Amino acid sequence: MGLTYDILIADDHPLFRSALRQALRDGLGETVSLSEVGSISELQQRLAERADWDLVLLDLNMPGAYGFSGLAQMRGQYPQIPVILISAQEEPTIARRARDFGASGFIPKSASLEAIQAAVQSVLDGSVCWPLGIDNPPGMSDEQQQISERVASLTPQQFRVLTMVCDGLLNKQIAYELDVSEATVKAHVTAIFRKLNVRTRTQAALVLQQMELAS
Repeated sequence: MGLTYDILIADDHPLFRSALRQALRDGLGETVSLSEVGSISELQQRLAERADWDLVLLDLNMPGAYGFSGLAQMRGQYPQIPVILISAQEEPTIARRARDFGASGFIPKSASLEAIQAAVQSVLDGSVCWPLGIDNPPGMSDEQQQISERVASLTPQQFRVLTMVCDGLLNKQIAYELDVSEATVKAHVTAIFRKLNVRTRTQAALVLQQMELAS
């Protein structure tokens, strides 16, 4: 029995997930074992269960992630797992930002099956896969770097609370959603404010919005 690579596909579109599965099965055959999740919270749950994945294919526009915040948070918590970012938006700036946030590669959703296979194989082999034309990026500003590091320092549960705060939920509603006490949510919010270096919910939401694609 040869080596098997465990790959986790995180994308909220079942159709695209099955296309990815097909591409990887056809190209890499029995050497890959594939699992799927459809949201950031499912992804975090799966990573909490086991952290020895060989690769995560992460869709940029997943429910529960503001822009690159899901990627930054995952790289902060699980720096050992390579991530390839997948996006329907194909501007070089997206790939460049993905690289700044620690991804190992970028696959546009319009990529051919062969291109997807080659990119995945490249990262499994310990290399990277970037589109042409994103060389020598200007990189992140110091401020962006700091924001990224602060978001990356949040625990998965703190990150979920933060996204709910940004969606305008009250502590009481967040407590209900997460099935924890309101006191626990308050403690999370306090810790989040401290890590992000902010004082109000609005400021916290602005931090997360700065991780959006346009910035």
